[in-house]
Amino acid sequence: MNLTSLLSTSPQTLLYFYPKDNTPGCTLEAQDFTRLVPDFAKLGIQIIGVSKDSEASHEKFCNKHSLGITLISDESGELHEQFGVIGEKKNYGKVYVGVIRSTFLLDQSGNIVKEWRNVKATGHAEKVLRELTK
Repeated sequence: MNLTSLLSTSPQTLLYFYPKDNTPGCTLEAQDFTRLVPDFAKLGIQIIGVSKDSEASHEKFCNKHSLGITLISDESGELHEQFGVIGEKKNYGKVYVGVIRSTFLLDQSGNIVKEWRNVKATGHAEKVLRELTK
């Protein structure tokens, strides 16, 4: 899918980057955003998730968990690089390079209006909604 064409379909887009389909944190985050789609829609905001997983993986992920959000595949990592969401992470004392869970509010032209970087999956969707309704 082409991000530029998706941006033109809504006044604003919440673009969130996550590491991998069907992992506990990523599933929780996607389910939370799905549950809150109507609330974001009232604000004129569409939600798009991005990972390096394939379109086929996204389709299975959406079907398995009844997700109501658009997911786009960035297998090349070009979009991840553009938004600066690849970096050092630590897990159980090991340091590695991976996707840093981040969310961006974009206008119709793709300009960043607000950003949340290095977030935790639990409660993130609700936190974003609260901040945007203030």
